[in-house]
Amino acid sequence: MIPLLLQLPTIFLVLSVFMHRVFVYGSLKRGQPNYPYMTDSSNGKAEFLGTAVTVQKYPLVITTNYNIPFLLNLPGQGNRVHGEIYQVDGKMLEFLDSFENIPTMYQRTVVELEIKMADKKEKLSPGSIMEAFVYSTTTYQPDWPSLPTYDNYDSNGDHGLKFMLREDRKWASVE
Repeated sequence: MIPLLLQLPTIFLVLSVFMHRVFVYGSLKRGQPNYPYMTDSSNGKAEFLGTAVTVQKYPLVITTNYNIPFLLNLPGQGNRVHGEIYQVDGKMLEFLDSFENIPTMYQRTVVELEIKMADKKEKLSPGSIMEAFVYSTTTYQPDWPSLPTYDNYDSNGDHGLKFMLREDRKWASVE
């Protein structure tokens, strides 16, 4: 029997290479303002797996002075929300938790997704169901559930609400 102390490097290695699936629906998607964080290897590894839509409906709203997209954790309300699935390592998951201000602004929960399009090298089939982490919120203002909801977020969408990058927010008014 190998003493636990000698097993720790192996346990750490296994945990550090364990991959997690994350569903992004807002500013972290390809072509959106915060997407460069997903491709910055200093944040960890994120590999695009495909596109999906939530199985249940959720309210996707755009709010605050910065026009941030929020997925309200109110299953059954709103729309089936479209987004992207990524496989991320522990380092990227830790970065995303910090980036999404867990647990104050968002909470990381699990959501069921229907695969729409899978990367050719992935073994995901369109129409199949899978689970992934999502950053949704239960800590929202009372009026947020009455805001317009969307099924797909684009920072340059028809909604006309200009997303404000974090680096620009220090000059803007407080939320």
